[in-house]
Amino acid sequence: MDRLSHPWRSVLYIPGSKERALEKAQGLPADAIIFDLEDAVAMEEKPRARALLAETLRSADYGQRARIVRINGLDTAWGRDDVAAMVGVPLEAILIPKVNSAADVQAVADLIPGVDLWAMMETPLGMLNAAEIAAHPRLVGMVMGTNDLAKDLGTRFRPDRLPMITGLGLCLLAARAHGVTIVDGVYNAFKDAEGLRGECTQGRDMGFDGKTLIHPDQLAVANEVFAPSDAEIDLARRQIAAFDAARAAGQGVAVVDGKIVENLHIVTAQATLAKAQAIAALSAG
Repeated sequence: MDRLSHPWRSVLYIPGSKERALEKAQGLPADAIIFDLEDAVAMEEKPRARALLAETLRSADYGQRARIVRINGLDTAWGRDDVAAMVGVPLEAILIPKVNSAADVQAVADLIPGVDLWAMMETPLGMLNAAEIAAHPRLVGMVMGTNDLAKDLGTRFRPDRLPMITGLGLCLLAARAHGVTIVDGVYNAFKDAEGLRGECTQGRDMGFDGKTLIHPDQLAVANEVFAPSDAEIDLARRQIAAFDAARAAGQGVAVVDGKIVENLHIVTAQATLAKAQAIAALSAG
């Protein structure tokens, strides 16, 4: 799987202990699945969940959905066994919980070579060290853990998420500086479609690649909001055409809808069209 071209609009958490959920996920319209061995699994169920998930990933067909496994932390009784169980299992990445520094990434990297690593960004220290975490050579993705971050910060819930904007922004800057995929945190009220839409829109406007989700009913909204709209696709095509015509005429800029179009706008336009094409290909598959 080419991570850079793969869409990450919707990243759905699935408990690694639930056989029915693991089976159902094979047909859900998610761009990626996080198979969770950490928070979603009770302590007494963790060994069984680990074995079940490893067996399922070896035998089940998840199509073009990216498969990411969230392990327990290495500071727990289960983390190292989780990593060992995933050696040789077909998956796209291991997701490391509560990453505070690049050393936390390296500790997992030492245990499982050749597998991409993602980091849960969910602690105040992780926010402050986001740049060094994103710079780790094995790290290719970040997931915002907004529930844990809110707990540690002592914030109250606000629809505008103002209390955690600094943390979100630091992680976005770090991800973009180092070419790392980054997806937004979950929206807990899974029956509140409009609230979800508002938070998805905020995340998309900020620059996130997609959103983590806790329920299949949230997939449609995330897939819609994080996909280029018809108007954005149309504008991108017109910008590229106008810029090409301007270049052919020996000019360095074009004008579309009364606005200047320079080379930097063409880079964005091309990325918009590439994302639309990748989403179409994923849907067709």
